[in-house]
Amino acid sequence: MTIQSWRPNRSVTPTPWPQPPLTTAIGRGFMGRCPACGKAHLFNGFLKVVSACQNCAAPLGMAPADDAPPYFTILLTGHIIIPLLVLADRIEAPPLWLMSAIFIPLTLLVSIGLIRPIKGGTVGLMLTLNMLKADPTEL
Repeated sequence: MTIQSWRPNRSVTPTPWPQPPLTTAIGRGFMGRCPACGKAHLFNGFLKVVSACQNCAAPLGMAPADDAPPYFTILLTGHIIIPLLVLADRIEAPPLWLMSAIFIPLTLLVSIGLIRPIKGGTVGLMLTLNMLKADPTEL
């Protein structure tokens, strides 16, 4: 009985869409463009990703960016808002109603402003790393 070691399949099949470097793909996604070609729109609505790029036919809708964008948005928003909140409290101790009136809307604006670029960057990351979910029509 021989033990066979598992080896990953190193035969890389070229994709029919362009494969930019990782930072380029994330940057294009962050800007709301197709991570592969950078020419077409990534979103069809506020957070709805198009199923495929109109220019290069990259399967953008098959990149399941499920929980990562909200997680990174919460993480970044917390790292922006909490230091400002502590700093405002240390410098000038305003009343609680004033802190709430300032920081609740600021938190909403920062999180809404970050969610779309972060989702685009996540789609770019997943497309570059070929982390696409299986096409249900092929199963």
